Amino acid sequence: MTAEGIGREVDGFLRHITIERGLAANTVAAYRRDLGRYTTWLAARGLDDLRSVGEGDISAFTQETRGAGEGELKASSVARILSTVRSFHRYLAEEGVVDADAAREVKPPKLALRLPKAITIDEMDRLLTATGGEDPVAVRDRALLELLYATGARISEIVDLDVDDVQNGDMLRVTGKGSKQRIVPVGSYARAALDAYLVRVRPVFSTRGRATPALFLGIRGQRLSRQAAWLVIQSAAERAALTVHISPHTFRHSFATHLLQGGADVRVVQDLLGHSSVATTQLYTQVTADTLIDMYQTAHPRAR
Repeated sequence: MTAEGIGREVDGFLRHITIERGLAANTVAAYRRDLGRYTTWLAARGLDDLRSVGEGDISAFTQETRGAGEGELKASSVARILSTVRSFHRYLAEEGVVDADAAREVKPPKLALRLPKAITIDEMDRLLTATGGEDPVAVRDRALLELLYATGARISEIVDLDVDDVQNGDMLRVTGKGSKQRIVPVGSYARAALDAYLVRVRPVFSTRGRATPALFLGIRGQRLSRQAAWLVIQSAAERAALTVHISPHTFRHSFATHLLQGGADVRVVQDLLGHSSVATTQLYTQVTADTLIDMYQTAHPRAR
């Protein structure tokens, strides 16, 4: 097998995860980058035949990749890259390209537990209130942010919405990772903001560009990009004068944390967020437990 042969196997794997597993374009691009790094490493060591790559080689690649970064980012990056490499070698074994899965026993580095960071309900109210205004862009931005908080959807899921995904105004059809769809309720505040945008603003914006089913439009009539939505969030955070860092995921984390604080069942929150495993959702229960402990130790006269 030559370098060209390895390249063909990489291309075949990328087609497989695109067609068979239905992974998003951004995810496939990340797999491509990771495998580019891996195959470059193999070539530098004269490993031009995937059948000759063993567990020791993959472990060496992992160790060298780990030494290329610093701090926690290093561990998370290595874990992601190794996950890609393991998926690739599993694919090679399943397709009969190699006799055995050389990466099966290679373990990823342990990651420090990273708890989701949410803001308080009062801070969220300040953030959303800061997006007030009656001009078209302000009306659109308010609808965008209200919908982010009301649904807990990812920013990519929100900008990918089409008008038809709004079902009677009370429910939203969201397409998540792996093209999996879920139905999420829309609260009264978000519904009112969305109605104002759909009635007063979107028809105006849509006349300025080519016809598109996109729900959220830019001022030239095109689908609002994820980068533009980021700027909307940053602008609102600056106007609200919040001292904490605000990102698109802040809305998602706050959505889940506030639901659990209000008594929602963790399984319901799992469905609303589109998590495939309840273990991911349970990270938020630890956040709320930590908050309760802090409040108890602060308020109870015999807590300390």
